[in-house]
Amino acid sequence: MKKVILTSLCILLLCASFGFAEPTPADRGYAADEFRRGVQSYYRGAYNDAILLFEKALSYLPNDSMILEWLGYAYYQSGIEGAAIQYWEDALKNNYKGNELLLQNQIDIVKERRVGSVQFEDNVHFVEAGAFPGKDGDKFYYSQPISVLPEKNGECWVIAYGSNELLHFDANGLMIERIRGPANGFDRPMDIVRKNDGTLLVSEYAGDRIAVLTKDGKFQKTFGSKGRKVGEMLGPQYMALDSSENIYVSDFGNARIDVFNSEGQGLFTFGRPVGDFEGLSAPSGITVINDVVYVADSTPGTIYMFDTAGNYLDILVPKGTFIRPEALKKWENYILVADTNRVFAVDISNGAVFEAASTGNAPSRITCAVPDMNGNLLVTDFKSNEVFVMSKMPELVGGLAVQVIHVDSSKFPTVTMDIRVENRQHQPVVGLDDPNFLVTEKKRHVSGQTLTGIASLNDTCDVAVLVDKSMQTAEYKEALQSAVRDIAKSMNGKGTLYLISVSDIPVLEQSGAPQQFLNFVPSQLKASNVDQPAIDLAIRLAVNKLVPGEKKRGIIYISAGSVEPNAFNSYGLTDLSSYLNNNGVSFFSINLSRNQLAPELTFLANQTSGKDYYIFRPDGISMIIDDMLDVPVGYYQIQYKSSLPTNFGRDFIPVEVEAYLLNRSGRTETGYFAPLQ
Repeated sequence: MKKVILTSLCILLLCASFGFAEPTPADRGYAADEFRRGVQSYYRGAYNDAILLFEKALSYLPNDSMILEWLGYAYYQSGIEGAAIQYWEDALKNNYKGNELLLQNQIDIVKERRVGSVQFEDNVHFVEAGAFPGKDGDKFYYSQPISVLPEKNGECWVIAYGSNELLHFDANGLMIERIRGPANGFDRPMDIVRKNDGTLLVSEYAGDRIAVLTKDGKFQKTFGSKGRKVGEMLGPQYMALDSSENIYVSDFGNARIDVFNSEGQGLFTFGRPVGDFEGLSAPSGITVINDVVYVADSTPGTIYMFDTAGNYLDILVPKGTFIRPEALKKWENYILVADTNRVFAVDISNGAVFEAASTGNAPSRITCAVPDMNGNLLVTDFKSNEVFVMSKMPELVGGLAVQVIHVDSSKFPTVTMDIRVENRQHQPVVGLDDPNFLVTEKKRHVSGQTLTGIASLNDTCDVAVLVDKSMQTAEYKEALQSAVRDIAKSMNGKGTLYLISVSDIPVLEQSGAPQQFLNFVPSQLKASNVDQPAIDLAIRLAVNKLVPGEKKRGIIYISAGSVEPNAFNSYGLTDLSSYLNNNGVSFFSINLSRNQLAPELTFLANQTSGKDYYIFRPDGISMIIDDMLDVPVGYYQIQYKSSLPTNFGRDFIPVEVEAYLLNRSGRTETGYFAPLQ
């Protein structure tokens, strides 16, 4: 008997020495308190505090799967995705009591995400995820869709050639309105584009004119007429705008391109034979990228390149590449080409052609394919009378990524949640409404579910201006002063502006309403100029300030364009871009000098939907806030009433959220604590 007791004691001591001792009730109590505080810190956006609290809770319960899971979420929000994946995998190995499939899906999504743009050579292929049918049995809704224009809020406009109308759809494919143009109606409308001021342009193939509509689709006027002179057309088809908002129209009857200024006055035409160029025979699709005009010619099945003055430059792809190319639409560094029953992507840098989508062997005639704000392709099929929504196969199979990022239970049982919805490539999903969400508690529907906020509709953003304090930037005080004042003025008195000096240790100089910065002078900055500004630490400080505020938010980094060798010594570019993306912060940069902008700054802007600006560019930088507001945001706020007990605020209250869009869906399971009583 003594041997048995001694052996048991030895085993217990051995387990304790390796951290496997059975937790005591006191350990569980301490862990529960730290975990509760960690969850509350997480929902406040204090992710560093949350990490410390979860790690302290884990010291009491080393193998608790729920603590491991939440520690992973806190690291994920902090941009340290490698650690997040490791903790999630550890949670799955330690008797995980949650939904294993959901957590594994979260791990897979983070692993699949790659820093970079769409690469069609990686076998990216789109398949049907939904459709806006033009008929249901014998009932017709519209006829012969031929072109589509996506909107930033997830909605879209569709040109119906056969029924002579312009249709307005929401993200769920529900028709909002139908527009028939002037008093005598559209005359075979063909294409639609939007100008920077929101004005819509609709080409009318049989009317030989361009209709001008307000941003809401109300008819204003037309320009152009039938004929062969400048400003006249015979069968206008597709349109494109250059950086000066000159309007390029493919004129099928005249076998040329007609060019109008932004007010609709005819400027010139081009496309006739000259030199080695044989001339256009049947021009169709057209797009302008970096002020190079790309024109599809359906007879030879190719794409020609011109400058904005109409001078022939080159041929992009060999003749015979396409059967009957129609609309051309830009997507990053590619041109999407609608060609009979297939959609091709053409790399503008080298002319490489990849198949992006296909309707198979069914009778079809794809006339337009364009990317929408949710990472899908909107495809018009003229023959089958449908508008298809096509998604990448992994997106369709894996579903949407849904995450609860904030819970306010201070007015319990009324609970308010901020929810982020993305696709698997980190692109926000916009255009969702109340019917797109389902909130449950222990798989029972909650009461009073209401969508109370859609961040993509907000016209306010918070901005963190980071001023580089390197020796090089010190030479551009006047330009710096102008930049900060222009940013403050562009905010129109809305949102909060944070001014941070990027020194060896970042310093928050001032924060508040934009009006406080209208008279900014560089001498106000307290931080001194240094040889090695810590850009990485400044970015993290800026994000920490921005997270609790507006859902539309961004960083503007002002510098002389250069980056010192140790600027990203503590945090690498990949971790920083993850930190920015995981918290919905876009990165913009303003170059005060004529020097080339450092590639590190361009990288961060490219990976976070930001942009680079030169302080004295012709258009100025006044549009930087508008560009920031235009960055898509997939945040939604939902309010409901909970029916679960709280145990005086000590019980973890579970909640499940599902989001739906056409044939795609996503789900998350999380929880929160009610206030202590």
